[in-house]
Amino acid sequence: MSIVATGATGALGRLVIEQLLDAVPADQVVAVVRDKEKAAPLAARGVELRVADYDRPETLAGTFRSGDRVLLISGSEVGKRVAQHTAVIDAAKEAGVAQLAYTGILGGPDADFLLAEEHKATEQLILDSGLPHTFLRNGWYTENYTANLGPVLEHGAVIGNAGDGRIASATRADYAAAAVAVLTGEGHLGAAYELSGDTAWSLDEYAATVAGATGKEITYNRVPAAVHQEVLVGAGLPESFAAILVDVDEAVARGLLAGTSGDLARLIGRPTTPLAETVASAVAAA
Repeated sequence: MSIVATGATGALGRLVIEQLLDAVPADQVVAVVRDKEKAAPLAARGVELRVADYDRPETLAGTFRSGDRVLLISGSEVGKRVAQHTAVIDAAKEAGVAQLAYTGILGGPDADFLLAEEHKATEQLILDSGLPHTFLRNGWYTENYTANLGPVLEHGAVIGNAGDGRIASATRADYAAAAVAVLTGEGHLGAAYELSGDTAWSLDEYAATVAGATGKEITYNRVPAAVHQEVLVGAGLPESFAAILVDVDEAVARGLLAGTSGDLARLIGRPTTPLAETVASAVAAA
């Protein structure tokens, strides 16, 4: 039996592999990657590499083995993910894996915003497949905000249409730890975990946290959805992706990313990483 992580060189996948190597011997860890050269440092540490591409289903044949525990990290290309995930699910079923864990989105079937649609469709595909499964419904990553500190510091403002909505975010490392706990532990088959940070915060509070970490005046500028869309497109984002981010802010305003179930902290056995700590790290690295 191997523990297999797809998307292993991505932002989340790298952290999952790193934490798996802290939890189990390297010869039990398999990284599914598109670029073998990019993953060479993992091979040097004893991780088995299996080369496959979500967009080329034929490459997934033989990627999984009977009894493997597999983490399907959702694809990053919005609009292509259902077909990509279908290819992975079909290959996992053909192989007879012991577990398929999937990184979905907070709220699962109750999430009613654009970004959730492909995640909901994927969960249904997994249910229809009959595979032993675990749903890891990840909330928002704190890094979705802290990775974009440059414009915030330049303009002294956080811009959004989220109103007074709150976001119970956690770091990628927190979510990676939850995936590792599920892949290496027992009793998780059939479970759906609503994963989020311990504390929900508003964009006003985020702006104040950035201000406190930098000594600069930072405000939260509430704008209508149409204005936010214009700002994002003006900053160089494709219109379709900008529309998704604006829609996420509307979901935040409706409270859909504010849930604090405690599932994440329980799985990882510690509190989730506080917003202020992640902001401070991002400011130090800027």
